[in-house]
Amino acid sequence: MTMPVRVSRDASDVERRGPTDDLKYFLSTQLYRFLARRTDSKFNETVLKRLFMSKTNRPPLSLSKVAKFMKGKEGKVAAIVGTVTDDVRLYDVPALKVCALRFTETARAHHQGGRRVHDVRPARARRADG
Repeated sequence: MTMPVRVSRDASDVERRGPTDDLKYFLSTQLYRFLARRTDSKFNETVLKRLFMSKTNRPPLSLSKVAKFMKGKEGKVAAIVGTVTDDVRLYDVPALKVCALRFTETARAHHQGGRRVHDVRPARARRADG
């Protein structure tokens, strides 16, 4: 007897694995699912919720918006669940610490003049409690 082949993913697969088949993304969701369950941190719950959002509900954020939101918060790290894009209108990028799922190449080059740019993986290892 043969088993039927499953052609498409149903809603339970999306809930279990996330909206993509990327291994890095899957491991991020597994880690934040564990951290949200085992710690009382609201940050981990928020990151997990945003990791499960579809790509259209995670719009990109420009460097100028990040700089605007981080004004007056110099010692903090901006955690962005999404893509950080370049903004050519921003001539001088302030000193920011940014952790995001993805950076465009131009945003990374524009921002890295002595500043700290992190993907999510190294930042998780640095501070897992949120």
